[in-house]
Amino acid sequence: MQKLRYIVIILIIVISSSIVYGENLNLSGESYILMDCKTGRVLYEKNAHEQKPMASTTKIMTALVALENGNLEEQVTIDKNWVGVEGSSIYLKEGEVISLKDLLYGLLLRSGNDSAVAIASHVGGTIEEFIELMNKKAQELGALNTNFMNPHGLHHDLHYSTAYDLALITRAAFSYEDFSNIVKSKSYISNRETDNYFYNKNKTLWEYIGGDGVKTGYTTKSGRCLVSSATRNGMHLIAVSLKAGDWFNDNYKLLEYGFNNYKTYLIYDKGQFIKNVKIVNGDKEYVSLISGDSLIYPLSPEERSKINIGFEIFNSFEVPIEKGQILGHMSTYLDGKLIEKTNLVAKSSIKKANLIERILRRVKNK
Repeated sequence: MQKLRYIVIILIIVISSSIVYGENLNLSGESYILMDCKTGRVLYEKNAHEQKPMASTTKIMTALVALENGNLEEQVTIDKNWVGVEGSSIYLKEGEVISLKDLLYGLLLRSGNDSAVAIASHVGGTIEEFIELMNKKAQELGALNTNFMNPHGLHHDLHYSTAYDLALITRAAFSYEDFSNIVKSKSYISNRETDNYFYNKNKTLWEYIGGDGVKTGYTTKSGRCLVSSATRNGMHLIAVSLKAGDWFNDNYKLLEYGFNNYKTYLIYDKGQFIKNVKIVNGDKEYVSLISGDSLIYPLSPEERSKINIGFEIFNSFEVPIEKGQILGHMSTYLDGKLIEKTNLVAKSSIKKANLIERILRRVKNK
């Protein structure tokens, strides 16, 4: 099928090039990033692709893999090898039966290393197989500078990530409502008989307006690592700082920068009419093309270039055409850089015209 390209410039909003280093925030971290959760747009960064140990922020991936491969209501019988793991603990006991849900709360609120081992062993069959799932998921997400050697984040020379990769992993985790509900909980009471109260170590929930996650981390080698999340006025931002002495204040400054300098704009809505295209031998003369999805994107009001949208529409269509059939694409550019490609679909079905309809149309068009 041949294609005819229509390039249409739409002045949606006045913007300029992306401000990544727009102002000096004087942060303490060796590497950090601010990312829009919905779109993945990077709003601010420094050394965001440098590989570093990331301590217990590892547990974001542990939770993601568990949610993807497990069931929260599953009951887990604790093996003696999962008890007494070094570092933070929820004090699991041999033979104890606990739900995967409670283990995840213990993992993300209390940062239990024993919880991480129990989750990995239960969901993966073995810890080694679970780690394979973690690394496979990282590759799928494009977190290409990350390598996991354990599910908890205790130091290993080959266990590392980057601020950018952790932001990608966190974005993916937020696609699960259960993850969002867990990390925004200030406390949780499990169904255990003892050690059943989990208090969230993440001060973002108390100290920052709109704070709704995510995870702290610390080892001697990694320093202080923090992934924070906050939502205001429909904008959901993720801040990551690695090896940051003033970790919480660093992330608050990043989040504040994002909320102060950007807001989300509806570029186009799902189902929005785009244009009519002429149809040959159809029971209707035209088919209406609508956007297959919506695009909401964070933009700075001070930016001064333009959003450009290009339409690539198939030159000819074979009838019948089904409602929702893809008939072209719509590409959105920010300063010449592609930020989104969306299908253009048929608003309604088009049947093949019968002989009488074709004759009447010829007469009409004479």
